[in-house]
Amino acid sequence: MQLIGILVIVAGFILKLDTIAVVLTAGVLTGFLGGMNIVEILDTLGSTFTTQRSMALFLLILPIIGLCERYGLKERATHLIQKLKGMSAGRIATLYLFIREIAIAAGVKLGQAEFVRPLIEPMAQGAAVSKYGAVDEKTEEDIKAMTAAADNLGNFFAQNIFVANSGVLLIVGTLEELGYQVDALSVANAAIPVAVIALIFGFIQNTLLDKKIAKRYAKKEGAK
Repeated sequence: MQLIGILVIVAGFILKLDTIAVVLTAGVLTGFLGGMNIVEILDTLGSTFTTQRSMALFLLILPIIGLCERYGLKERATHLIQKLKGMSAGRIATLYLFIREIAIAAGVKLGQAEFVRPLIEPMAQGAAVSKYGAVDEKTEEDIKAMTAAADNLGNFFAQNIFVANSGVLLIVGTLEELGYQVDALSVANAAIPVAVIALIFGFIQNTLLDKKIAKRYAKKEGAK
């Protein structure tokens, strides 16, 4: 019976109900079926929330980003990038990929909600608008995907450069259990070339997308 909470979550997602309300309802229901009283359930929910510091930070940052957007953050980012000559959506994405790798290697977490959505993606869109005028929906979606991918690449392939990263500690612990003597610094050093390769591939991917967009608008100009 305790597994009925999973059914509640599945049904809630299928019906597209509020995610937080569905998860909380499933948690409370599971607690009751597991023999917990309301005080124990609330204590468990509260202690879990306070220990998940990243979630707490996200909930604090999200309304700040929303207020910044409301008062013109995206518009100012777009206006700024349109003043710069020679910039393109792909170059901005590559620059952010480089910054993302440097930041995560130093243990500083950026993120899509905090940077890509309100800053990087509008700047990339602004660069495209500056070069081609109004861009179509297909180009907008390509740029959204490109900037989001830059964040994912930088985070995934450079995070192990930071010696105190949980992934590094997991690798060290696993290898030691298997009889291999390694330390966190060795794992971090091995992650550096991986990050460099990811940066190179990201640059190539973004450059190819730039050329794809340029070709798309060249055809449109030729059709006119």
